[in-house]
Amino acid sequence: QVQLVESGGGLVQAGSSLRLSCAASGRTFSPYPMAWFRQAPGKEREFVGGITYSGRTDHADSGKGRVAISRDSAKNTVYLQMNSLNPEDTAVYSCAADHLSPYGAYVPLQTSGYGYWGQGTQVTVSS
Repeated sequence: QVQLVESGGGLVQAGSSLRLSCAASGRTFSPYPMAWFRQAPGKEREFVGGITYSGRTDHADSGKGRVAISRDSAKNTVYLQMNSLNPEDTAVYSCAADHLSPYGAYVPLQTSGYGYWGQGTQVTVSS
């Protein structure tokens, strides 16, 4: 059974940093892109950032300069480092993994590009 389990969320003050982790089990995702999405109350799920098998990353404009994606293929884990958090970053953050397009050169930006999803971890940023 494939599982993606996020951790590292919580309540932080504006200006703080957080590092989220997503540990995958049940199969290896090293050949596939993995990504982070977030969903705030009343809003659509949106792309935060992702990483290809080779380490190429892509980020949403809202996070550029504040967000870094990395992965440890040996641990089947992807990370999301977020700095200078602000209240607009408050959301449930979910990781996702593709399972159909190995060794791709680009990170899918749409939710339809991913077949496996974690349950999400809440990030709340207070002002």
